Amino acid sequence: MKISLKSGVKALIFDLDGTLVDTMPFHYKAWNQVFQRIGVNYPEKLFFENAGLPSWKIADIVLQNAGVRNKFDPHVLCNQKYEIFDKLVPETKIIEPVADIVYRYYNTMPLSIGTGGHMATVELTLKHTGLDRYFDIIVTADDVSKHKPEPDTFLKCARRMNTSPEYCQVFEDGDRGIEAAKRAGMMVTDVRKLTG
Repeated sequence: MKISLKSGVKALIFDLDGTLVDTMPFHYKAWNQVFQRIGVNYPEKLFFENAGLPSWKIADIVLQNAGVRNKFDPHVLCNQKYEIFDKLVPETKIIEPVADIVYRYYNTMPLSIGTGGHMATVELTLKHTGLDRYFDIIVTADDVSKHKPEPDTFLKCARRMNTSPEYCQVFEDGDRGIEAAKRAGMMVTDVRKLTG
């Protein structure tokens, strides 16, 4: 399926996990391994509601949800999750209909990644899939203090691409990210409706 750009677009911003790369099952698998070790359940519904948040915030939400927030350090848990996920990265695949947009518009308009991921994991994922060569501008959870659904991630992408927000089109698969793009005053495409 060919995804078309909206009228007037001058720059493109891509979420990574679940948008450009089919990593969501592996993120969920890694989280489940971490939480099972400490006897905490992580419902899939909550996992998808948390899409777009940085890992330490996800860990904090899950611990609170389980009533054990004071017993475990979210930062320790998310470091354990990174270790597990990084080993699963070689199994991940590109989401071709979205990646095709990157291939089509590379070197013809500014492209950037705006993700709630952690920079080291993002770089590893991009390198494994060969997408790293297409993106000089990457904004991660490490680069902003307010995360999706706040617009800061995407606004920082726009600034770094020297493009006004209203001329940016965001490709997203998460409700938080879609809300963030709208709050940023950008055009947004929900890739879930295009890629099935």
